[in-house]
Amino acid sequence: MRVPVIIPCILSGGAGSRLWPLSRSLRPKQFLPIFDGESLFQKTLRRFPAGDFAAPIVIANANHRFLVGEQMEEVSAADGEGAIVLEPVGRNTAAPVAIAALRAAKTDPDALVLIAPSDHLVRDGDRFREAVRAAEPAAQAGKIVTFGIQPSEPHTGYGYIRLAGAMGRVRPVEAFVEKPDLARAEAFLKDGNYVWNAGIFLFSARTMIEEFERLSPEILASVRRALDAATTDLDFLRLDAELFRAVPDISIDYAIMEKTDRVACVPMDPGWNDLGSWSAVWETLDKSAEGNSSLGEAIYVESRDNLVVSDAALVSVVGLDNVMVVATKDAVLVAAKDRAQDVKEVVERLKANDRREVREHRRVYRPWGWREEIATGDRFHVQEIEIQPGGAMSEQSHVNRAEHWVVVSGTLEITLDGEARLMTENQSAYAPVGTRHRLANPGRVPARVIEIQSGSYIGDDDIVRYGDAEAAGAEGDCGWD
Repeated sequence: MRVPVIIPCILSGGAGSRLWPLSRSLRPKQFLPIFDGESLFQKTLRRFPAGDFAAPIVIANANHRFLVGEQMEEVSAADGEGAIVLEPVGRNTAAPVAIAALRAAKTDPDALVLIAPSDHLVRDGDRFREAVRAAEPAAQAGKIVTFGIQPSEPHTGYGYIRLAGAMGRVRPVEAFVEKPDLARAEAFLKDGNYVWNAGIFLFSARTMIEEFERLSPEILASVRRALDAATTDLDFLRLDAELFRAVPDISIDYAIMEKTDRVACVPMDPGWNDLGSWSAVWETLDKSAEGNSSLGEAIYVESRDNLVVSDAALVSVVGLDNVMVVATKDAVLVAAKDRAQDVKEVVERLKANDRREVREHRRVYRPWGWREEIATGDRFHVQEIEIQPGGAMSEQSHVNRAEHWVVVSGTLEITLDGEARLMTENQSAYAPVGTRHRLANPGRVPARVIEIQSGSYIGDDDIVRYGDAEAAGAEGDCGWD
């Protein structure tokens, strides 16, 4: 019998709000290079080498499309037409699982699909792949195989799976259990037949589509409509926004897994952590003899079991135990480690007040590079800009502000009212109010620029774009967005 190919489907729609202030809605935790200089998204891609797996399907938030494309390119992940499916609005896991099954079935109805969240840490890729191989025969035989994590403690932050039947590599599932209180979690750990629900699944496209048709037909029908109306843009498949909003917003557990009689489980222990809070990050990091961990510069004096994360400043902790300090250039979090889950409440308050700190950092990434705020006042704004080789901003002008650029390194092509010229290190240019301008990098190394905006009004909406409006909007502004 022919062995079906395994297609990884990487889910990348989460916001990672419990890892604020490092994780923001426009650059959530899966895209942050927290571990070994690579993001969790990139580590997930590397978990599926080309020799063992088909090219991945990535399902991502439309706002992250260029982050996804850039990070896939950095790790040389295979892609193709429509390999990146863009969700115009966020949905729980049932919708992307249905998308993955339908997309895979177009190529081969018997293809095996492996659902993998992009924001989990798996330290032992070999053990993970061994568990997937152990699950293949069951998936080929029509089972939906979930992967359970062998519990190491009575954790109350995870859902559990109760296993049944004889001991073996592939176990029958008796029930899915909601997050328990501590007493029940301790009982689960003692029982030995409970595993953590990691949200990782292996199934044939045919099996999953059959179960959606039987158990949640409204989800499958609405996903089909959104896919049928989708448009292809380079490597992106853009789902129809209006039709996708009609897709029910529920998890795959509620839609399928808790109802189906075709589920099985492979317990595994590949060094998994969902990094759902800063305390979970502390658990995964190396620690000093006093139990302190840090990402960035930190000094501890008579302090134990603390976490410091800093992307810029030196952080000193004196006389404190079990504390988390997370410092970015525009926000600082200080919290007791056992209150890590409550960080989400801070994020909700920021959202209610429409605070920029919940959406983006001072450094904001764009398809052409990035920009980072240096200083701002009533009539001025200063920022650093880096334009990647071949990158270009949209052509634009401003009604109320002028702009001045100083090249710090690299080569910059600047076009002012249709006239282009090249500038290199220490050269500058000036665009008076109303001047049409465009910045681009024709060189082979990044171009670094200091931009000074000044005028009676420097708000985000003081911009007139020229050319294709959709393309210009995708490129982003050289000032505030």
